[in-house]
Amino acid sequence: MNRILGEERVIVSDVAGTTRDAVDSYFENEKGKYRFIDTAGMRRKSRVDDRIEKFSVLRATMAIERSDVCLILLDAQEGVTEQDTKIAGLAHEAGKACIIVVNKWDAIEKDGKTMDKMRQEVMRDLSYMTYAPVIFISALTGQRVERLFELINYVNNQAATRISTGMLNSVLAEATARVQPPTDKGRRLKIYYMTQTGIRPPHFVCFCNDARLFHFSYQRYLENQIRATFGLEGTPVRMTIRQKGDKEG
Repeated sequence: MNRILGEERVIVSDVAGTTRDAVDSYFENEKGKYRFIDTAGMRRKSRVDDRIEKFSVLRATMAIERSDVCLILLDAQEGVTEQDTKIAGLAHEAGKACIIVVNKWDAIEKDGKTMDKMRQEVMRDLSYMTYAPVIFISALTGQRVERLFELINYVNNQAATRISTGMLNSVLAEATARVQPPTDKGRRLKIYYMTQTGIRPPHFVCFCNDARLFHFSYQRYLENQIRATFGLEGTPVRMTIRQKGDKEG
């Protein structure tokens, strides 16, 4: 946070648990105006044994709720920890646009494949967040920190994407022609149409003949087709299935 702000505005200490409050910092540059919420570090729940520490976890969760974009900060030397997966999961479940920020990249011995290998490990450990871009930075040296602002603006816009019903149903028609909807005991899933009902995150509703036939794997397939066409990088996608009734008999 101090590297981004260009000043020692946030207290830094090597003692775990020193910073407990979520600190709001306002910042403006040529990329735009921002409010950064620097959350308290969250320990593993087994170690949360005092009221103040429990309150810091609650404050961090509340900070996620009032954010537009969440930067999931990882330590390059530690990789993805169990606690990282929990924090990232909170942001994902809250439907927030996310960027995975791997810090302390300056401390890693590197060759030509190090970054790709680390990216693959992050995507494996945060498999539910493969839509999030990964950036490697050093808060110590400032490496790539400036590029964060471009990414923040980008994923924020992606989360606010609106797609017309006509364009969505063109993608739906192509997708169902390429891979037939599933069947069960001779009854085939029929998808009548799809429409977008919300943003942050983009929320799509599919109307079909029988919601029980709309398997999760087929939902994921349609989501991937939408992403392949419209991007939506950095944002989760919500999909609701509604049964309209088998109007074709």
